[in-house]
Amino acid sequence: MDEFDVVVVGAGVVGLAVARALALAGREVVVLEAADAIGTGASSRNSEVVHAGLYYPTGSAKARLCVAGRRQLYAYCAARGVPHRVCGKLVVATEPGQLHALRALVELARANGVEGLDWCTAEQVRPLEPEVRCVAALHSATTGIVDSHGLMRALREDAEAHGASVLLQSPVLGGRGCRGGLEVDVGGAEPVQLRARHLVNCAGLGAPGLAAAIEGPAQHLAPRGHRNKGCYFALAGPSPFRRLVYPLHDGAWLGVHVVLDLAGQVRFGPDAEWLPPDAPDDYDVDPARAPAFAAAVRRYWPGLPDGALVPAFAGIRAKITGPGEPAADFAILGPAQHGQPGLVHLLGIESPGLTAALAIGDEVVRLAGA
Repeated sequence: MDEFDVVVVGAGVVGLAVARALALAGREVVVLEAADAIGTGASSRNSEVVHAGLYYPTGSAKARLCVAGRRQLYAYCAARGVPHRVCGKLVVATEPGQLHALRALVELARANGVEGLDWCTAEQVRPLEPEVRCVAALHSATTGIVDSHGLMRALREDAEAHGASVLLQSPVLGGRGCRGGLEVDVGGAEPVQLRARHLVNCAGLGAPGLAAAIEGPAQHLAPRGHRNKGCYFALAGPSPFRRLVYPLHDGAWLGVHVVLDLAGQVRFGPDAEWLPPDAPDDYDVDPARAPAFAAAVRRYWPGLPDGALVPAFAGIRAKITGPGEPAADFAILGPAQHGQPGLVHLLGIESPGLTAALAIGDEVVRLAGA
């Protein structure tokens, strides 16, 4: 039976950042990915936004790791030549009744240590984004966008340069605790069993299922996974925006917002739709959703032309709470939380997971004792 120091399950942006951090710390790392390429799940089906850290409860893992990760991410992208842009973002109140909630968001962001925040009146917004209608806005100067594929390529290159290996088409089916670590069952064309001193579960949508499939004391903490689909529509025509524009958020969902990419294309989204527990992953975008998108966008951009929205793509959020339940914090569970030596679970790593990826990697290094 082959033996490894650390097995990382999942080659999305978080799994690759974890592998890089562990390899830089001198650990022997192998990444096992079920798909035939890196980053084919949520890591490549999102807004590619570098979040400032505005929305998350103060003291939460999301708040702490987003703020730290955003600073690390910008420095990393600059050093490694990963395309990105610090474009800024406006969070807009479109009705006077929203002003109290917008002020509360400003205070929350400041409590989280977010810098570069400015309150803007409607008159101050006009020269920034002439097409936006609002009564006031929060300007977040440190929000940006990043090429997620370029970022994942850089993370993989760094990890491999420090001795890590990435094995594709290698789904991890389960495992069990054993003396000195864990035994890991790997499927694929030639199923094998590995032994690892440490196993890090970064399987994204599959992370709760894998947590339940690893026999041992950690099984009782495995949450039920939920999937929340978000669709995007592209704008047919030139961009009227220079920044991201977000409506004031509604609970766990940030609303249909303006998404810019590095090529200048504008998309709107995502919306939010819970998928049934037993339904297959569905990435189709139904054109019939366009009128609801248009209505949401016209709350802050009344000038959206009729028929200008074109179906783009969809992603699926990895949730560990379901419909009607409060949004969960990142669940980063090591032996101190669940009692299984050598095992680390990363559960519910949805947004701002991309922004926080490098900081999450550092967290795992600490949990793994490197």
